[in-house]
Amino acid sequence: MPHFIKMGVVLMVVGLIATAILAGVEDITRAPIADARRQELLSSLAQVLPKGFDNSPETDIVQIADKRINRPAKPVPFYRARKGNTPLAAAFVVTAPDGYSGNIEILMGVATDGTVIGIKVINHAETPGLGDKIVKTDWPNAFAGKTLKNAKWGVKKDGGEFDQFAGATITPRAVVGAVKRGLEFFVENQERIFNTPATEGAK
Repeated sequence: MPHFIKMGVVLMVVGLIATAILAGVEDITRAPIADARRQELLSSLAQVLPKGFDNSPETDIVQIADKRINRPAKPVPFYRARKGNTPLAAAFVVTAPDGYSGNIEILMGVATDGTVIGIKVINHAETPGLGDKIVKTDWPNAFAGKTLKNAKWGVKKDGGEFDQFAGATITPRAVVGAVKRGLEFFVENQERIFNTPATEGAK
């Protein structure tokens, strides 16, 4: 057998072995990765949803699209918390498109009476030491208990009640605006949010 053919056969065998190994590793790690993501989601939801629900919000999901939630109007999962058949709250991600360094994704939980339970910034690219105070400080706690009527929605520099950061007003301004838009959408669409059948297989 010519040398170049032998080399070709060897390379083919090595490629098949490598492919088999990679496939095996993927099979082994798929379940742990999926479980880790689920645990991360549950942990985040626990921070913005009320205590006392007895369903599984991570599976009681409805997908809704609206430009107030994100500018491209891509479908967003609403994680619904209930006690029995009574809706308590929903958590969803709203995107601020006007952060200093791009999009800021905020998980927010809202009770059925229109009160913000809590927010958590889950993705951003803001400047370290300045804009990243939205995750490095307790600044997000200021949103808890706020409604459309009991808060002045803006940073203090704009006449609102939320603190801005020295040298980084753009970041908190973007977050405040996004949370307000998300709250407005929730208040206007509660029936749709809670009465739409769960989206099967939604993530």
